[in-house]
Amino acid sequence: MEKIKQNPIVKKLGFNRIVLFGVLLLMYLLFCILSDNFAGLPRILSTLNYAYFLGFLALGVTFVIATGGIDFSIGPVMFCAALVSGYCLNSYGVPMVLSLIISVLVGALFGTFNGYLVAYWSVPPFIVSMASMNIAKGVASVFTKTQSVSWPQGVSEQGWFRKFVKVGNFPVGLLIFLAFAIICSIILNKTKAGRYILSLGSNKEAVRLSGVNIKKWEMLAYVICGTLVGIAAIFYVAAYTTVQPGYGDTYNNEAIAGCVMGGTSMAGGLASIGGTVIGVFIIALLQEGILALHFTKDYQLIITGLIVIVAVYADVVARRKKN
Repeated sequence: MEKIKQNPIVKKLGFNRIVLFGVLLLMYLLFCILSDNFAGLPRILSTLNYAYFLGFLALGVTFVIATGGIDFSIGPVMFCAALVSGYCLNSYGVPMVLSLIISVLVGALFGTFNGYLVAYWSVPPFIVSMASMNIAKGVASVFTKTQSVSWPQGVSEQGWFRKFVKVGNFPVGLLIFLAFAIICSIILNKTKAGRYILSLGSNKEAVRLSGVNIKKWEMLAYVICGTLVGIAAIFYVAAYTTVQPGYGDTYNNEAIAGCVMGGTSMAGGLASIGGTVIGVFIIALLQEGILALHFTKDYQLIITGLIVIVAVYADVVARRKKN
């Protein structure tokens, strides 16, 4: 096993990511065997639709977890952004382009709010994110008067934004998502901001004593997360038409599960964007596979919870061995 891990190609790609990708392929083959129509294009496109918005949530929360923090508000904030921007589009006649920008701004605003409280007020991330989750639900309900919001269909003149997901049967969204993942990987691994974000998760006090403005970089992680959550809202409404207030909680766990499964440590200091991407596709494939086998979504919740526990335990064991 150690020889395999020391192989230059394996080291370059990452042993854990290779294993994770193997799990993804095995899951796909298993669902294809158990379900007659799972290998068809409709199932693949449906899986990708789910993976896009979940992927942007996971990319965002990867930055937060890398600092040693957590954000349980990402799902409700995504719904809040989709509801507020959609309501502006339908009720106030705001142009489509501006409505999409509003979605990103709403996400970024919540990210800034969370980051400021965590970094500058030293409020525990868990408390901040739980409060933001409720605020997001409340804002969405008040703004839309507790009404659901429907975005334009693809056949309408304003439905052009759905091309972000697919054109015909070509998954344009996959290319966009992977492009964002590459950008996030560069930011996290090749820039000063990314190095400081990871350092905060490793040893925040040591970084502070070295003269770094840790508050600025910690807040930046939450701002990046919020911005990506706003983008996730765009991909959600591009794939699914109607958005209802009060939802989004389950997507927190799924996005975090994708991160942790992909090699991002809940203790901070270690993150893998590539692993997060593969982890997200596993969660999306699991969701589609369970539906294809005619089970309810409750089974996915159970399995996702177990995945989080196993992934966190594996991280704990790996850290103990390293220490």
